[in-house]
Amino acid sequence: MEDDINKIAIFQKQEIRKQLHGGEWWFSVVDVITALTDSNRPSVYWSAMKTRVKQDDGIELSTFCKQLKLESADGKKYATDCANTEDLFRIIQSIPSPKAEPFKRWLARVGYERVQEIENPELSQKRMKAIYRAKGYDDAWIERRIRGIETRNELTDEWDNREIYGKQDYAILTAEISKATFGITPSEYKKVKGIKRQNLRDHMDKLELLFTELGEASTTAITRADDAIGMNENKNAAKRGGAVAGTARKQLETETGKKVINAENHLPKSSSKELEKY
Repeated sequence: MEDDINKIAIFQKQEIRKQLHGGEWWFSVVDVITALTDSNRPSVYWSAMKTRVKQDDGIELSTFCKQLKLESADGKKYATDCANTEDLFRIIQSIPSPKAEPFKRWLARVGYERVQEIENPELSQKRMKAIYRAKGYDDAWIERRIRGIETRNELTDEWDNREIYGKQDYAILTAEISKATFGITPSEYKKVKGIKRQNLRDHMDKLELLFTELGEASTTAITRADDAIGMNENKNAAKRGGAVAGTARKQLETETGKKVINAENHLPKSSSKELEKY
């Protein structure tokens, strides 16, 4: 599902990886250390900090953590020390930083917002828009991106009911839609954009997002019309759904004389740097 934006939180322009576990947010400790100390070696800082606190106070800070798999700078997922809101408060006490108090207030708000979102899912969408605005996206792009997320979720919900199992199958079918829509796979598309681990759709312009959404909406409609079950039938529906968008894209390119796919990222380079951590 399109949930990458829900896997980060932003504190004073610093992105902090997070993951839902047991119904609550768990945050990357090294990302918090980076946010509070500006350390360029947060893992070393965390290791030294654990040693110091154990020697001084007899407290093993690692007991406040769980190791959850988070995506790292190389695009792979590694077991990472994470702490929930309550335990992060304890860890922060051992970090001498003028940012500690504002961070505690921010952390309390994030935890409270999670409770609100469970009770009112519409708040999650509002929060998502706020995150994109903080990254510098304009409202027109944000609305297109949100609609695309809704379309994507509708498609993956459909796949879930049709013997399609999880992210690996999603990736196979998504590649089929992309090839039929744009003539290239998502991984090839990333090379055009000059990105590696970043979310491809966050670097598309409004037209690219529009044709992406058309391909996925068409796939959903065809999947339902065919009552597709299993990988082979859903792959066929994905190809045909993507072809609907591909035909429209080619017609537009003929009319305008311009390619829809482009190498530009949506944000200027100065703003795009803030996306590099996730």
